[in-house]
Amino acid sequence: MTLIQGYLFRQIARPVVGACAALAGIGILSQSLDQLEVIVERGQSVWVMVKLTLLAVPQLLAVIIPIGLFVGALIALTRLQREQELTAVFASGVTRWAAIRPAVRIAAIAALLTLVVTTVGQPWAQRQARAEAFAVRTDLAALLVEEGQFVEGPGGLTVYVQQIEQNGLLKNLFVYLEDGDKVTTWDAAEARFSRIDGQPYLTLLNGSWQRYSSRGVLEYLSFGRQDVPLAQYSEVTDRVRYKPSDLYLTQLFNPSPADLERVGSAGELMAEGHSRLSAPLYALMAMAMALTAIMGGQFSRTGYSLRIAKVAGLFLIVRIAGYGVVSASAWNGWLNIFQYLLPIVATIVALRLLFRALKPRRRPVWPAYERLKARFA
Repeated sequence: MTLIQGYLFRQIARPVVGACAALAGIGILSQSLDQLEVIVERGQSVWVMVKLTLLAVPQLLAVIIPIGLFVGALIALTRLQREQELTAVFASGVTRWAAIRPAVRIAAIAALLTLVVTTVGQPWAQRQARAEAFAVRTDLAALLVEEGQFVEGPGGLTVYVQQIEQNGLLKNLFVYLEDGDKVTTWDAAEARFSRIDGQPYLTLLNGSWQRYSSRGVLEYLSFGRQDVPLAQYSEVTDRVRYKPSDLYLTQLFNPSPADLERVGSAGELMAEGHSRLSAPLYALMAMAMALTAIMGGQFSRTGYSLRIAKVAGLFLIVRIAGYGVVSASAWNGWLNIFQYLLPIVATIVALRLLFRALKPRRRPVWPAYERLKARFA
């Protein structure tokens, strides 16, 4: 890479990274607002919300990278053209291909990053997010405890907690259990939900236990610590349910009977697999269109707003059409080829327009007009 190419690489890369970071920030903010339910309704900690939000980032990046690449490249190229830096580059003897090579390298890096995210990062993060969401949904601490409220659980269980601290410690706990003719109550100064050998338990500290037997005799016991098993009061019979976006490529292209039964049809899995492999092509398309918007036409002192608007509209149409093809491919397998053809054809057309603009336009020669012009000259 020459000195000029290194300069162009840096000038284009910085706005691209900035645009991707800005879009990622907006996506993370949107996800965090959606995850507020985890804290408000499920009583989970802030760390759980942060974890679920960050696990959604890889899936966002697959959408963000092509858009950020397109926006950042447009910003950088517009500035270079407005300040006559591209004109100076070409005047120094640099060819058009050598000038756009840094942009092509950035697009290749973005495409490689997109491929890694869609094939490795996204399925791993999605599976972790599903497991975390399942744990939150089936968390007995969230299902049975609400500060200052009597919460009725399954099996005749009622729980009251006066205060819940940030570290999960329960203050002044009261538990009421009615099992037929037997009524049992626990009260404890402190308590905490825990797991012993994978089973849920409620650990009571500094409390007492009372029970009326069927003969009406009151039994009483005070204790320093007691572990109350809660597995029998858990109504959780479900398991983690995955979607096609949660599976790895090997599972998408060679699904097991269990995957087909729990996740989706073979057509849906195949469409998802081809969607992930074709996603990097949109990064190349985005850079090709950005280059064409700025460098694919005649120089204009008034700017390139109209040309940029046209190219941006075409980019949006092609990307939306790509999502439509993914949906259609789930029901018609032969349409999967268009997941690759659509961005490839758009990239080829954009590059053809870019390099055709370099050729000097010849004025059409009209023999009759030339003879008439020569006679009156």
